[in-house]
Amino acid sequence: MSIDAAAAGPRRTDRPLDEAGVATAVRRAAERGTPVRPSGAGGRVPGPLVRTDHVLLDASALTGIVDMTAGDDQLPAGEGTVRVRAGETIAALCAALAAAGRAPATVPDAPRATVGGAVQLGMYGGAPGEGSLSAQVRAARLVDGAGRVREVTDGPDLEAVRCGLGALGVLTAVDLRTVPLRRLRVHERAARTDELLAEGFLAGHAWTECDVAVHSGQAVARWADPVGADEPEATERGAESWGRAVSRLATSWWSSRSSWPPPQRWAPGTEGPPHEVLPDPQPWDPDLSEWAIPDAAVGGVLRELGAAVAARGRELRPVRVRTGRSETGLVHPASGRDTAYLRIRTRGADQEPVRRLAAAVCEDAGGRPCWTTRHAWGPDELAVAYPGWEAFRAARDRFDPDHRFTDPYLATLLGP
Repeated sequence: MSIDAAAAGPRRTDRPLDEAGVATAVRRAAERGTPVRPSGAGGRVPGPLVRTDHVLLDASALTGIVDMTAGDDQLPAGEGTVRVRAGETIAALCAALAAAGRAPATVPDAPRATVGGAVQLGMYGGAPGEGSLSAQVRAARLVDGAGRVREVTDGPDLEAVRCGLGALGVLTAVDLRTVPLRRLRVHERAARTDELLAEGFLAGHAWTECDVAVHSGQAVARWADPVGADEPEATERGAESWGRAVSRLATSWWSSRSSWPPPQRWAPGTEGPPHEVLPDPQPWDPDLSEWAIPDAAVGGVLRELGAAVAARGRELRPVRVRTGRSETGLVHPASGRDTAYLRIRTRGADQEPVRRLAAAVCEDAGGRPCWTTRHAWGPDELAVAYPGWEAFRAARDRFDPDHRFTDPYLATLLGP
């Protein structure tokens, strides 16, 4: 089934109000022999994995924090956990934690996504010293293919549930690692990409990203670091003034080398908690493609992308680059290696050759497509790219032996 085929919508949408309702909905689908695809927001989460023409199980009513701990003797100093229902949005979770002086160890880029969706799809946040939200999962509750509630706390099953693609069951709650809330100050500067890479910019701050014009090698770099407790908060006027000056520099530098406007997210000098200053406010783009490549390959891939599009007389929109550390989730795009994420934006059918070209360059570098965006991979390519692929398929057979959560699109990835 293509993405377009599922775009018409599901035949039925179930919206259970609690975990018991999720179990009932799954058992009812099993009795009818109907496939089910879980979603936290009625199918509005990005990507084809949460679109179906069968039964969509919308778990967005499963919201709220169940329990929170901080300073537990069993945890490293300063760390805690929060048990949150899977339908809670990232924005709501962060706001609730902030009220208690806590924050998720990683803040994903999509504040309107649900916790369950972000975990299942491997959404990351641009903190080079941390993994994605999936890596912060300490335990999970889910409803399996038989409609039974399971608690997953460790071992291979937990590694499968992390970034589970909705193929093992319907997440109802997860335990996530939390850290003390910190105020961050964000910065921006224009620079050459090779200079940024040579100085180790992408790994040198609490949070980093850069937008790269691959044909010219120019970039706009952004980063954020904690503000010391004894430092005064920046005044709003001061932050805005400094931000305008830096943005004029970035705009002048960028526009002289690219026909695209320089991407800008917020005024440099802005301060605030991570969930207020880090997420990208731009909506998800259906033409977006995103690749997870080995961190060490990022410089070569950006140069190759620039050379490849120039040789064909084309131009690529600025490529957003972030990094994250190696993860243990069996099918997380960062599984087993430190990773650079490349977000590649194209527009319309006439840029399909550019999309294919970018995919070929990333594939040649050992890249893996991210689960939230379009790609043409199937089981053969995935089995080669992920050492844990067969272990994940085996976990799927244990949690969902009848493949209740598999529709035609997911079957193109996992096999029938």
